Amino acid sequence: MPNSDTLVSVGLPVRNAGDRVADVARSVLAQDHENLELLITDNASTDDTEEVCRELARSDSRISYHRQPENIGLLNNFVYAIDHAAGDYFRWIGDDDRLEPGFASRCLAVFEADPRLVMVNTGISYTGDDGETRSESYDGTGFASDDPVVRLDEMLSLLNRSHLLIDPLYAMVRRAPVAAIPRRNMLREDEVYATKLALAGPWGHIPDVLAHRHWRSEKIGDISSRLGVPAWQSRFSNTLAYKEMLAWIAQADNLTDDQRRRARAAVVSRYTERQWRIIKRRSQKLAKMATSR
Repeated sequence: MPNSDTLVSVGLPVRNAGDRVADVARSVLAQDHENLELLITDNASTDDTEEVCRELARSDSRISYHRQPENIGLLNNFVYAIDHAAGDYFRWIGDDDRLEPGFASRCLAVFEADPRLVMVNTGISYTGDDGETRSESYDGTGFASDDPVVRLDEMLSLLNRSHLLIDPLYAMVRRAPVAAIPRRNMLREDEVYATKLALAGPWGHIPDVLAHRHWRSEKIGDISSRLGVPAWQSRFSNTLAYKEMLAWIAQADNLTDDQRRRARAAVVSRYTERQWRIIKRRSQKLAKMATSR
């Protein structure tokens, strides 16, 4: 059971973040849960990130700094963080995000109350490119279900609604079982990974906003370049992601035959819903272009 002696690791993957990494570190180290590890994994930065991080590590023994000798890719740097963390509990944090001081202790209290949980989410505020900060409150109960398909359907529903409601990639998790879940470098991998997490076990949720993130609007072609995946995938990103979800359902060893059938049906239903929305949006765009001539 988690307690005040429980080690919590926070993984901070960075690349060329020398101007902001210190602020992120300060928010992590300000947690009211003292037994803390901040693991910074530097993906071969070419700015002053290394100097800043080494100074941070010298100033606080809770910080461990790891530098990749060459760029290993965005996803691999995230995976490195959870694989090399020492804590029983783990959370990723972005290089311009911050946590409220009570984040770790409140998440641990939820874990202690329910040993079934593999993850505890909290409310998150998002500051967009326009400088506006937004958040939405999630009040559902599906993620707490013992039925993996109920959790999966809840997660897929949120994917088609709003990114403001819940973000399973920036939650506290039980490190060992979550670190064992494989990841694949591809567009919309966060959605595929969320599918795997939903099937892995029940989630807890704290509705209060205990974390803050910056949300950048990026074209999918730019994201593919940043991830180092072939550009052609951007035209088929939805199809490839949902195909990967179905492949994971087929091999998941914690599903009964009936659950596997229901999970496949849920994925196909949500994929069809999203594809129809894309077709409608493209049709409206074409119609607008035609009438403007």
